[in-house]
Amino acid sequence: MGPTILAIESSCDDTSAAIIRNGKVVANIVATQEVHKQYGGVVPELASRAHQQNIIPVVSQALLTAKITKSDLDAVAFTRGPGLLGALLVGCAFAKSFALGLNLPLMEVNHMQAHILAHFIDEPKPSFPFLCLTVSGGHTQIVLVKDYLDMQVLGQTTDDAVGEAFDKSAKLLGLPYPGGPLLDRTAATGNPDRFTFPIVNMPGYDFSFSGIKTSILYFLRENTTQNPHFIAENLADICASIQNALIQTLLKKLKQAAKDTGIREIAIAGGVSANSGLRQAMTDSAARYKWNVYIPAFEYCTDNAAMIAITAHYKYLQEDFTTQYVSPDPRLKL
Repeated sequence: MGPTILAIESSCDDTSAAIIRNGKVVANIVATQEVHKQYGGVVPELASRAHQQNIIPVVSQALLTAKITKSDLDAVAFTRGPGLLGALLVGCAFAKSFALGLNLPLMEVNHMQAHILAHFIDEPKPSFPFLCLTVSGGHTQIVLVKDYLDMQVLGQTTDDAVGEAFDKSAKLLGLPYPGGPLLDRTAATGNPDRFTFPIVNMPGYDFSFSGIKTSILYFLRENTTQNPHFIAENLADICASIQNALIQTLLKKLKQAAKDTGIREIAIAGGVSANSGLRQAMTDSAARYKWNVYIPAFEYCTDNAAMIAITAHYKYLQEDFTTQYVSPDPRLKL
């Protein structure tokens, strides 16, 4: 039998605890914070306080769901970074105290590495090496995955992440937070070719999304000056066109990386991998370019402790433990 591990995720605004036993996730509990909606974005201090309120209940529920007790655990894992410092501190402090009290080994996990390894929670699983397009509110990367714990970033955003571009575009359209999923749903009934937005071509495999956000701002400002009802009358087409431009920006670099490396095992990960337009575009690209495409289940796209748990499983097998002196790193690199 493999190890039984408790994993903690608290990098942003979701408090989550998971239990993995012998490489199989048997509990994954997530407490979502609703308090941020009224502010139109995540407020770090409020997120930290909510983590403090939620951490013990989600861990208790995870143990109950897995039908185990604390004495059955072999190790404790937590997200060290990247993320919000205050939020990371809550998960880190809890995991260190929990492990110390039970005399259990402790493992730190990189949040972005965990997003990628979420593909190994369920079947089908990609074969090494594979390329992973990791897309979230804070990160946009193309990663060459050579092994479970051996990854190389080939390209990344030089400014804003694509998730931020989705959310800020939605805010410009007057959609409530979180705007990305609402933009996605609205785009489903729109014409993606109605309006044209620029696709920035950065050197190598890097991305840039600040320019497209500026172009959307000017586009809306110009058209609403001429017609105050422009957004309301064309909302679905605007959303579809924005989404199409962002997805094409992502796929342009991913296609180039796949061509240059000759790798056809292609995966997506991170919160934006839940976007229906991106998922469909990946499916279409699989047929066109003969890729083997891997898309995680919706529950493993957004922040969750199951992905921390699966990463911890492989780190445990390599005895990759940390010490009680470890501290959060909000800018932790992959």
